[in-house]
Amino acid sequence: MRRFTDSWILILVMLLIDLYVFQALKVAFHSVSPKLKTVIFGTYWVLSISAMILLAAFPYINFEAWPGTLRAYTLTIMIGMFLSKAITVLFLLIDDLRRLVQWAIARFTTSSVPSGGGVGISRSVFLSWLGIALGGSLMSTFVWGFTNKYNYQLRKVKLNFPNLPKAFSGLKIIQISDIHSGSFNDQKAVAHGIKTILDQNADLILFTGDIVNNQTQELIPYKEVFAGLKAPMGVYSILGNHDYGDYHHWDTPETKAQNLERLVDMQREMGWKLLLNEHVVLEKDGEQIALLGVENWGAKANFPKYGKLNKAYAGTEKYPFKILMSHDPSHWDAQIRPEYSDIDLTLSGHTHGMQFGVEIPGFKWSPVQYVYKQWAGLYEEANQKLYVNRGYGFIGYPGRVGILPEITLIELA
Repeated sequence: MRRFTDSWILILVMLLIDLYVFQALKVAFHSVSPKLKTVIFGTYWVLSISAMILLAAFPYINFEAWPGTLRAYTLTIMIGMFLSKAITVLFLLIDDLRRLVQWAIARFTTSSVPSGGGVGISRSVFLSWLGIALGGSLMSTFVWGFTNKYNYQLRKVKLNFPNLPKAFSGLKIIQISDIHSGSFNDQKAVAHGIKTILDQNADLILFTGDIVNNQTQELIPYKEVFAGLKAPMGVYSILGNHDYGDYHHWDTPETKAQNLERLVDMQREMGWKLLLNEHVVLEKDGEQIALLGVENWGAKANFPKYGKLNKAYAGTEKYPFKILMSHDPSHWDAQIRPEYSDIDLTLSGHTHGMQFGVEIPGFKWSPVQYVYKQWAGLYEEANQKLYVNRGYGFIGYPGRVGILPEITLIELA
């Protein structure tokens, strides 16, 4: 019942916004031909009413049963339409405030009011156009982002560590993160990204969690694709917050546990070595370093702490150099740096850079930075380094705007 009531409240809000924005459309297009007006206004109302009808139908349809891709695109378009109209409304409110102030000044500073009416202040065509243009640009940006979801960017990073054993100088590591195989719908595009990885001839491949959205079965169509990842020193992985199935409704706790067990087995069948709060020793030319992997550990309240770094760390004290894979970058400030100052390099993912932002040389911005201090790229404190991968896949919004999917090639020196 509450879901039904919430839907109708949202529909009412949407209708009021649509009526408000429509006033700006009438002003902006007042001088065009009647035929063009009919096309513009008709398209506006067809899209708006369709969105309201769909929202009204949500309580009666099993939206969760829709194909994942269709569900994601539908939600994105609806949210994009709402946000673009919200931006337009912001400029209309500014315009109406301007008109109110001008009306008040004219009303109370004019000694006489012309017969036949009061003082009228027309709506600004400029502000109407500006609001519509910015709102439309936002919607266009969301749609354009659909084309970037497989636009893999190879980022090369060279990291210097004075305590790195000489045998490992020049070691090439590929890091990928946040595959989210349940969101994919183009096996050929995903395989092209895997080819890019293999073309780098890295010594080691590390995956830092979230191979699925919720269920192990999402990985099945892409299992052979990812099984193609090979490296001389191995392919290692950890679990991310989505891999546990915590965001899916399971019939029984046993079913959920079986899903995770199958996910663990499947990664091993792919040839990946899944590290579950443990470490391995990497050896080259008689010298050794430690690679640690922990389960998901998030400092934010909504994310579970399955990771046991003390367990993974135990026994690594004697090794001169340590690499840690930890899915959530908030782990770095919360526990890794304060308690384990000899972990030299931490590799994380999780944030995706919110799949939305701006990156140009010397500047990067995304709304996710107001939640995560470390959210994309390299961070350094004292002798420790953290690299946050922007993610190989996507979830929720089926696209990328500004923050593109990433394959990281790290060279140690």
